[in-house]
Amino acid sequence: MRARLVAAVALSVLVPLSLHAQWVNGPTPGLPRLADGKPDLNAPTPRASDGKPDLSGVWRASNASGKYVLRLGADLSDIPLTPQGRALYNKRLAADGAGRPAERCLPHGLPLDMMFRGSPIRIVQTPTMVVMLLEIANHFRQIPTYKRELIEDFQPTWYGYSTGNWDGDDFVVDTRGFNDETWLDNRGLPHSDAMHLTERFKRVNVGRMTLTLTVEDPKIFTKPWNVPLSYDLMADTDLYEDMCDNNKWVARPPIK
Repeated sequence: MRARLVAAVALSVLVPLSLHAQWVNGPTPGLPRLADGKPDLNAPTPRASDGKPDLSGVWRASNASGKYVLRLGADLSDIPLTPQGRALYNKRLAADGAGRPAERCLPHGLPLDMMFRGSPIRIVQTPTMVVMLLEIANHFRQIPTYKRELIEDFQPTWYGYSTGNWDGDDFVVDTRGFNDETWLDNRGLPHSDAMHLTERFKRVNVGRMTLTLTVEDPKIFTKPWNVPLSYDLMADTDLYEDMCDNNKWVARPPIK
C-alpha cells in the first residue's frame, strides 16, 4: 500500500495538473478534421514525404498503459529475474519505494518516462532523425535513422544511445549504453548497464499508436520479455515546461 502511495505522490509532483492548451488558437497543422472541426482521430495513418508513416505529434500513454508504471511485468505471472536481479528487486520492495532517482530530481529513465499518462511526448520526425521531447522534466531523446555504432569506450547515460530503422510500417528503435541508476517501474524493478531495449512503434491511425517494448538484460533477467503499450494523440495542444524541484523533500540515498 505504501509503495502505491509513494508512486502516486511521485506522479503528483512530477506531472503537470493541467493539460489544456496555452494558446488562444493553436490547432495542429495538417490534422484531418470532421465536419464540426474536431480532429478526425480515426482517419488513416498520415505519411511523410518519403512514404513512411509519420509519427509526428503530441502523444500520451493511454489509460490501459498505466498499470505498467507500477509494475512493468504486470502481464507476467513471474518476471524472469536472475538471482542477482531478484535480490536487488526484493531489497527495493522492502524499502517501499525509498531511494528512487526522482527523489533527487534525476530521470526516471526508460521506459518509465515514456509511460506516465499525464506527461505527454512530442515526436518530431525527419528523414534522418526522430526526436522525442519528453514533457516530464524537459528531457529529450534523439534517434538517428542512419547507421551509427557506439564507440568501444562509451559514457553510460540515463537514456542510452538509440538508433532507429523502418521495418515496413514499424519504426524499430534499438537502445544500449545505459547506466544502471534508473528503475524500470515505480516498485524498483532493476536493470544493469547491459540492458538492451527494443521499441517497435506503429501508428495505427491518426489518433492511436502502439509500442511493443522488449527488455533484454542477461545480468538481471533470464530471458527477453515484452510489454505492450499504447498512445493517444493529443490534438491541438503543446508541451508544458516541467521542471523538477524536490528541494523541499529530504533526499534519501539510492537503494542499490
